[in-house]
Amino acid sequence: MNRSLWSLKAGEHCEILGFDDSLAEKYRIRLMEFGFHPGEAVTCVQSLAFGAPKVFRVSNTVFALDDEVASHVRVRVTDL
Repeated sequence: MNRSLWSLKAGEHCEILGFDDSLAEKYRIRLMEFGFHPGEAVTCVQSLAFGAPKVFRVSNTVFALDDEVASHVRVRVTDL
């Protein structure tokens, strides 16, 4: 099932499918510089309550993303 990166819960794994059209180009480029490429495996490391940024592991690096960015990243949940 396709979802957004923001919808992941702690411990869930996914594959990045791409970005939706409403994500600004500057954010899309920056995410790809960080390693968030289509086909890349991502793990949600931490998901706190109350809209706090979530923590994701991609390419052995950890990043915190807020919902304004992560909700525009399309993913497919995987078993890893």
